Amino acid sequence: MELNRYSPGGKLPSSRALVERYRVSPVTVSRAFAQLAAEGLVVTRPGAGAFRAQARTTTTPAGDTSWQEVALSADAATELVPRSVDASGVLVSLTEPPPEVIEFTGGYLHPSLQPEQALAAALSRAARRPGAWGRPPMEGLTELRSWFARSIGGSVTAAEVLIAAGGQSALTIALRALASPGAPVLVESPTYPGMLAIARAAGLRPVPVPVDADGVRPELLADAFRATGARVFVCQPLFQNPTGAVLAPERRGEVLRIAREAGAFVVEDDFVRRLVHADAGELPRPLAAEDADGVVVHVCSLTKATSPSFRVCALAARGPVLERLRAIQVVDTFFVPRPLQEAALELVGSAAWPRHLRSISTDLKTRRDTMTTALARRLPELALPHVPSGGYHLWLRLPDGSGGGEAALTAAALRAGVAITPGRPYFSAEPPAGHVRLSFAAVAGVGEIAEGVRRLRAACDEAL
Repeated sequence: MELNRYSPGGKLPSSRALVERYRVSPVTVSRAFAQLAAEGLVVTRPGAGAFRAQARTTTTPAGDTSWQEVALSADAATELVPRSVDASGVLVSLTEPPPEVIEFTGGYLHPSLQPEQALAAALSRAARRPGAWGRPPMEGLTELRSWFARSIGGSVTAAEVLIAAGGQSALTIALRALASPGAPVLVESPTYPGMLAIARAAGLRPVPVPVDADGVRPELLADAFRATGARVFVCQPLFQNPTGAVLAPERRGEVLRIAREAGAFVVEDDFVRRLVHADAGELPRPLAAEDADGVVVHVCSLTKATSPSFRVCALAARGPVLERLRAIQVVDTFFVPRPLQEAALELVGSAAWPRHLRSISTDLKTRRDTMTTALARRLPELALPHVPSGGYHLWLRLPDGSGGGEAALTAAALRAGVAITPGRPYFSAEPPAGHVRLSFAAVAGVGEIAEGVRRLRAACDEAL
């Protein structure tokens, strides 16, 4: 190790010398020094250079944190529904596997699909906007709220839109605003694990309502409202996660009518509208565009179509609930940073934005077709009941009586060099069968998809 060549307190070579010696960029050297300083191995002195840190001669005794077990569980006995913070279902799609493992778990576009140049240009232009580094309106920039209102459609106005820091934050705000701890909340089954985590962390009781190829089943939704007295239903009517289902035209009005008669809200998570595939045809409008009575609280984000770090989202509602949503948003985060909002305006107003959407539409269809073809050829025993025309993943059912099931297959797949997502976290109650979810958006290209399915074949031979 280069650092071991120097005595404690010894001066290290300059950044320029290291750049020339190792033929790396100045940025790489700067980051290396920053990492070493953060680890306490290097001390930097402005104007003097960098020095190896003095050896630590004393060891700080470990503290005793056992008291926290009592403190954190003290309220559990008095809570109607104990709050549990379980991020495991979300971390599956956020944690990067080792470099040699093919990532079929990712929930975001691969860097090669992200509009990095357009984002960089938007950020650069945004930084030069007058007042770009000042405090934005609490609700968000008016121009950005207007853009989101137009994209939602119907009679939605800018005054009915709040800017939030990503879809997860917006869903958290919505559930806190609409349901009290201990209350039931109706959810699709299966559904997005991150939403289940939000509900449980807030002390809510997720109640499943089954989804089929045409979305949530209205008759079962009505039964669930009557049986539970719930006042909230959370759904993804377009390219539902994980099934990819689109709510059928004849069910859309039914869902709104049933919720209205129950005196309940529908939280519409419109998370991948901009990840439509090239063969999808015309998309249905958001439910919010067809709702005049304030039943729908609408969530839509730019994140999925851009970058995981570009966390700009709209939260739309009408009526008294809007003020409650706004109050929670202000208390939680004050506002979304203005430079990020200005960059969003620059991005969606640029000629690069529609080009990017067309490009990923074509790329996602190609990736989906590659994966479905490979699965049909190599893994016909994994049932694929629905091929989606939007989104970034496939939902597969394992054969009945399949050995160790999801857990065994997930572990075997990782040993074979491919990371997959087990289906159990997508169900709020007992699942009807074993499932896995495979993402085709986070890999480098179609070659990795084909190789990943080949590795999955080996894992299935071992585990099922």
